[in-house]
Amino acid sequence: MTILITGANGLLGQYLVRHLLQQNYNVIATGKGPDRLCPKHAHYTYHDMDICDATMVHTIIGNTRPDVLVHAAAMTQVDDCELNPALCERVNVTGTANVLTAAEATGAHVIYVSTDFVFDGEKGNYAEEDDLNPVNYYGFTKMQAEAMVQTSDIPWSIVRTCLVYGNVLKGTRQNIITWVRDNLSRGKTIKVVCDQWRTPTYVEDLATGIGLIAARQAQGIYHLSGKDLLTPYDMAMETAAYLKLDSTLITRVDAATFTQPGRRPPKTGFQIDKARHELGYEPITFREGLMKVAGNGTSL
Repeated sequence: MTILITGANGLLGQYLVRHLLQQNYNVIATGKGPDRLCPKHAHYTYHDMDICDATMVHTIIGNTRPDVLVHAAAMTQVDDCELNPALCERVNVTGTANVLTAAEATGAHVIYVSTDFVFDGEKGNYAEEDDLNPVNYYGFTKMQAEAMVQTSDIPWSIVRTCLVYGNVLKGTRQNIITWVRDNLSRGKTIKVVCDQWRTPTYVEDLATGIGLIAARQAQGIYHLSGKDLLTPYDMAMETAAYLKLDSTLITRVDAATFTQPGRRPPKTGFQIDKARHELGYEPITFREGLMKVAGNGTSL
């Protein structure tokens, strides 16, 4: 089976490429700019592809004709999306439309990677069928893209995930564990919110879950996240304790402390029973993920 990945240069994309190659799939990685992975593997190819360029998208997907297309490319920085709504819409909505149209021409099964930020965060512990009500522009564009996926004329799956973390690979930005580790190890004080709740997701678990969907050609919406409901402050304190760093450098604050363009939902987190029962998905604990990150993981 041939699987094409958009956004392959990102954190999830890089781990997903590695996971799928280990499962002996033919992997076509796409991303903006040069290949950041460059694994020496006979079943791997890379294409520089901007999802906002409809002609480029149609040409590459039409020529490679993947069986499964994992659409992970997106503009995900919440504040950047709020400050640049036109660019956010172009990437997250128009870009997704380009990918879907090209996939419809080839009949590929599309797996769309979405977010917990399609919810307003008033309820928490969200199931797949709960009502969407995003509170920022990033979440709004992801909701729009989800709607397009669900009305497409091809097999589709939507994967919603939550606060992905893991070892930073080539060219990817930091996540909460690496940010806490790097700042505390330099003796810098940090402020961390205690009134936002998430089920943080270890990136290798997310890659495995997407692989399970691809292998089963499973359709519908799946919540793939970790199993522990934590605040960023909880995560920071646990990281400091495990790494034996100075936790007194961590200041507990609430979200009102920060002036941010994009509002964050207060309490998300997922029910993952559907993924467990239908896919055999079973994530590790946050503590286990922390141990993997602290151990520096493995390289591509």
